[in-house]
Amino acid sequence: MTKLELAITFAIQAHHGMVRKKENIPYVLHPLEVVTILGTMTDDEDVLCAAALHDTVEDTKTTFEEIEAIFGHRVMELVKSETEDKRKDLPPTETWYQRKKESLDFLKNTKDQGIKMLWLADKLANIRSLHRMWRKEGNAMWKGFNQEDPARQAWYYRSIAEYVQELQDCEAWKEYKYMIDTIFEGV
Repeated sequence: MTKLELAITFAIQAHHGMVRKKENIPYVLHPLEVVTILGTMTDDEDVLCAAALHDTVEDTKTTFEEIEAIFGHRVMELVKSETEDKRKDLPPTETWYQRKKESLDFLKNTKDQGIKMLWLADKLANIRSLHRMWRKEGNAMWKGFNQEDPARQAWYYRSIAEYVQELQDCEAWKEYKYMIDTIFEGV
């Protein structure tokens, strides 16, 4: 089994039984989509492994130590770049802005292309999902999210486009920009 195959298998097991918020599809389809998107930008196996694993620490019982022991330091660092401090002692609606600000500050200041590609692929997968919901529900789709204000959501997704703009020649960046311009037109 290759390292990437092991990462995909690990992600499938870690996310077993989980479903995607508001879509009711197996959660693991999201990290697999991120791997697929990243595969159009790089063949760096560590970056691709991190794509498969990017939500395991944040959303399952997986630890950074496990990721490092099995997949190495680089993969662990890439996963860490995508992992928010959820502040589980506070309601997520109260911490949304602070969590996103901290994540964006990290993204803005990194020089690591692997991190930027991983972020772009993850957020493109997310915005595709949001675009499907938006086509059905319009801005009513934000109801039930930890941040229901479309303007705040627009700030977050537009900031990401700006901070990974050096990838603007990639089809993934172009699609991402199109999606945010469509969903957040007039916001």
